[in-house]
Amino acid sequence: MTLPDNAGAGLSLALPAPFGKVGVFTIGEFIHEIVFLPPAHPPITPRDALGEKAAGQIQRYLDDPDAPFALPLALRGTAYRRRIWAAIAAIPRGRTRSYGDLAREASSAARAVGQACGDNPFPLVIPCHRVVAAGGPGGFAHDRGGYLLDTKRWLLLHENALPGSDDAFLPGLFDSPHS
Repeated sequence: MTLPDNAGAGLSLALPAPFGKVGVFTIGEFIHEIVFLPPAHPPITPRDALGEKAAGQIQRYLDDPDAPFALPLALRGTAYRRRIWAAIAAIPRGRTRSYGDLAREASSAARAVGQACGDNPFPLVIPCHRVVAAGGPGGFAHDRGGYLLDTKRWLLLHENALPGSDDAFLPGLFDSPHS
């Protein structure tokens, strides 16, 4: 996901993370979007109480992948996307599922599941990084490389979702020119 140059103006926070920054957009009492920002993006201290709450929970997750999230998320997406996001939210830490597996379960197509993953407005809370392609990591946030795919790899390693488990990983998942 590429953000416009002025995206920092609406951010409630940009929290430093090992892979870059995690940005959060809040409006009123709800989080409207969580985004992964490139490492060069400047940090932004929380601008409101909800931003502070989100920063605390995200930092706890970055310290401990078993830390739960309890954030007020705005209702987003179509009924189909919300159904796919619910299936993604049910994937436990340390496990993955393939786009095709989720598609079969939803009587859908793998490409449509991939689009729903890419459109996920709440990564980390809805852990779309746990969805991988049959032949490798797949994309992440509508991207197939760069800092976003490096972020996906970091998150999977952080959660101990290692190659060789019973999940959808194949050789090459953790190969990266950036690691």
